[in-house]
Amino acid sequence: MNDLEIRRLAYADLPQVIAIERRAFPTPWSLAMFVLELSKPAGICLAAFREGAMVGYLVCSRYDTVWHLMNIAVEPALTRQGIASAMLERLFELADRPNEQYTLEVRTSNESAIRLYERFGFRPAGRRRAYYHDNREDALIMWRTVEERTTA
Repeated sequence: MNDLEIRRLAYADLPQVIAIERRAFPTPWSLAMFVLELSKPAGICLAAFREGAMVGYLVCSRYDTVWHLMNIAVEPALTRQGIASAMLERLFELADRPNEQYTLEVRTSNESAIRLYERFGFRPAGRRRAYYHDNREDALIMWRTVEERTTA
């Protein structure tokens, strides 16, 4: 993804984030939700750009000792081009430490997202019944633990 620039998300990026969010999800986050996440000092919020245009974003918050991947979206016309993978790789470059833990919820019907998360080491760990308000779909809870590095 040589043509992809990934950098920290800024407040000035929020109009583009909201536009993608509305196209990507049936129940989009509000502007206030994004502002709240950006204001958290321990969070990592990233944006992906191609030729100066935002093509995706990622929001990950730190709660005590666990990272929670709150939101990741790619412009719907540009899915399956490695953008989400590139943002996850950057997140892990910034946050991974031995024994670091991550969690997320994903719609049980979102098989492509589940496969993506599994490629990055996330494993199913339970369900949240009727988690999504638009259709009462269950969420699959997934966890990823960074292995402790061994020295040879």
